[in-house]
Amino acid sequence: MSKVTFSIGGVHPADAKIARAHATEVLPLPPTVWISMAQHLGAPATPVVAVGDKVKAGQVIGEPAGFISAFVHSSVSGTVKSIGPRKDIAGNPVNHIEIEVEGDEWAEGIDLSTDIVREIPSDRQFILDRIKANGVVGLGGATFPTHVKLSPPPGKVAECLILNGAECEPYLTSDFRILLERTEEIVIGAAIMRRVLGDCPCVIGIEDNKPEAIAAVREVLASGSYEGISVLPLKKMYPQGGEKQLIDAVMHRQVRSGGLPIDVGAVVQNVATSLAVYEAVQKNKPLVTNVLTVTGDCLDDAHLHNYLFRIGMPLSYIAQYAGGVPEGAAKIISGGPMMGKAIANLDATTVKGSSSLLYLSEKATRRHEAGYCIRCGRCADACPMGLEPFLLNRLYKADDLDGLIAASAQDCIECGCCLYSCPAYIPLLDFVRQAKGRAMGELRARAAAAKAAAEAAKASSSDNDKK
Repeated sequence: MSKVTFSIGGVHPADAKIARAHATEVLPLPPTVWISMAQHLGAPATPVVAVGDKVKAGQVIGEPAGFISAFVHSSVSGTVKSIGPRKDIAGNPVNHIEIEVEGDEWAEGIDLSTDIVREIPSDRQFILDRIKANGVVGLGGATFPTHVKLSPPPGKVAECLILNGAECEPYLTSDFRILLERTEEIVIGAAIMRRVLGDCPCVIGIEDNKPEAIAAVREVLASGSYEGISVLPLKKMYPQGGEKQLIDAVMHRQVRSGGLPIDVGAVVQNVATSLAVYEAVQKNKPLVTNVLTVTGDCLDDAHLHNYLFRIGMPLSYIAQYAGGVPEGAAKIISGGPMMGKAIANLDATTVKGSSSLLYLSEKATRRHEAGYCIRCGRCADACPMGLEPFLLNRLYKADDLDGLIAASAQDCIECGCCLYSCPAYIPLLDFVRQAKGRAMGELRARAAAAKAAAEAAKASSSDNDKK
């Protein structure tokens, strides 16, 4: 099958997949973990343990605080030492539960064996309940609760489940490693999600710079045990892993402004999420582990790693175990160089969606003094959402909210293609990100005002009817 990609914009940053040959290693447990209650999209979880409680690995320590929320489990066994605010990677205070590690005892009912369980449950609700109870969230970046995403609203039907194996961000190799090392479990996870979605077709999209991963998945599918699942090689292009871009590449459909993937019949999940679904449903194992990459242009091969970590491990502990922060590191990033977030606090801890410790040198950070816009249009050509970043920049600086909304600032996916392509080194992503925040805030305010007006009108009409 010919290689495909999305139809609008995109850039071609260097792969820099320098840690791809390093098999996943298991990190030993630290003396203490701090587990965040806000490691999923939506309301932070509510702690359900108290200081002094003894907990086991896999035990619930935080319950969902709303419909868009998720369970949080202890990743270790030990004693709860404190519950309270602790700074996250951005330096913001977030509620954490501190647990002093004492051995490695797991809660009952969790299957820790390496035996592969292939028989898929037929009960859709049982599957969704297992996924919810085990705190599975999307591991492609947004950390949206998976059980919610697998429950389309009334009137919406999933026509295709797309598994994102693109891993288009430079440097990151954790998804690549699990595609090689946990191939069949990922495929079974896909089959489980197909069952929930009514046995719709599933396409696993993998960029063509990962031929070993494509071959591994094809080998599993060749067994004939997994009907309705196929692998689609994708042309290397950033940001191929974006939901809307992946839908465009696989289904040749575009999600309208303000719309959701399910509006065009698509449900998109990451391959790491598929593995977490397999473990949750087939092994009753909560999402307390994931794989992250320790990488960067200022590291030699001996200090490159892909680590299986447990949530709550301090980043400083991982950095020290991997050999320490290299002298040439000008910036440390959680995630990839395009969409990752600079780490302001190395004492912050891993969360479910942690994907890397990325060390970049001064040269790699592209720190240049910003010049003047020369109206070359490269940012608009590169934008995968068809926006005009140079225009959004001007509208933001002019505080033109109506203009920002009309120019669709709210549709920005913050991929960084505009910044990457700008020859004047204007920090377009920073300005457009703020513009997006202003536009979305205004749209929410207008929607709330319209709802309040409608309710007031309804109440007034009801009063008049009574009179």
